[in-house]
Amino acid sequence: MNKKKNLLYIGNKLSKKGSTVTSIETLGNFLKQEGYSVITVSSFKNKLFRILDMLWSTFLNRNKVSLVLIDTYSTQNFYYAVAVATLCRIIKIPYAPILRGGNLPNRLDKSKKTSQKIFNGAKMNIAPSNYILQEFNKRGFENLIYIPNTIEIEDYPFQLRQSITPKLLWVRSFSEIYNPEMALEIVELLKKKGLNVTLSMVGPDKDGSLETCKRKAAELNLPITFTGMLNKKEWIALAKDFDIFINTTNFDNMPVSVMEAMALGLPVISTNVGGMPFLIENSIDGILVSPNSPESFVQAIEELCTVPLKVQNITKNARAKMENLDWEMVKHKWIKLIDD
Repeated sequence: MNKKKNLLYIGNKLSKKGSTVTSIETLGNFLKQEGYSVITVSSFKNKLFRILDMLWSTFLNRNKVSLVLIDTYSTQNFYYAVAVATLCRIIKIPYAPILRGGNLPNRLDKSKKTSQKIFNGAKMNIAPSNYILQEFNKRGFENLIYIPNTIEIEDYPFQLRQSITPKLLWVRSFSEIYNPEMALEIVELLKKKGLNVTLSMVGPDKDGSLETCKRKAAELNLPITFTGMLNKKEWIALAKDFDIFINTTNFDNMPVSVMEAMALGLPVISTNVGGMPFLIENSIDGILVSPNSPESFVQAIEELCTVPLKVQNITKNARAKMENLDWEMVKHKWIKLIDD
């Protein structure tokens, strides 16, 4: 049997610094389980130290690793990928950006020359959603492969809800691009209609949005709890007490939190943006509504609460879809990419 290759994985490994677990930790561990040696970088919270650590680790391991995986986002963190990919080209190490940012298509248009260099120079660009694959294809990139985000399905016990009430769950980092304030507007509208609504919002703060939401919820006397960041086991346990998962984002790719909700049996109502219509088939395995429209969410919530059979069909279909995205199904694509 051939010896497994050594990999360097560049990303934001900040779960021990108050941020959510990201793919560098989950996918990194999956690859280790398959026998690969995986060095993961970086866990520095300070952005300057983080990029220096990423660059130094890339240079230091230049003769030890056969491939550098780079989590690639669309905002400030885009420049981590630019810096590491540039160094990889200089010292001639193959690298593969993993195209995580839901707003990457706009980044391609805004930073055309830079994007051409880093993505055309890659061994392969890994699209975790068909949305990103399509958007990169449209702009002429050819060295692309679709490897979807993945979960371990056995970690997500499926709960079939016979009837539901507007007990809402929102799980995401508190950031303006994810539009958490709209969740408050949804609750306010449901409350005005006289419905017995509750909402739990799970996640750490990214840009001050959490404090803004807490203040507004208090001012409006809304039945909302803010748990802060929970680990996966904690939020899975919490999910048992809720009936509907809402995803209010303005930009998205293939969010793992939505995949997890689908695996658990929570009917998902999401804005129809970015990669969401590639993940959810409207009224088949979830509900898609217009962005920035709390009224559309309210209408969808009311319908689900009055048509339990629809909820059961949607959630069974969603679970079946997630079973096809289990690591045991997806890992073969990663193994082929790395070993070729």
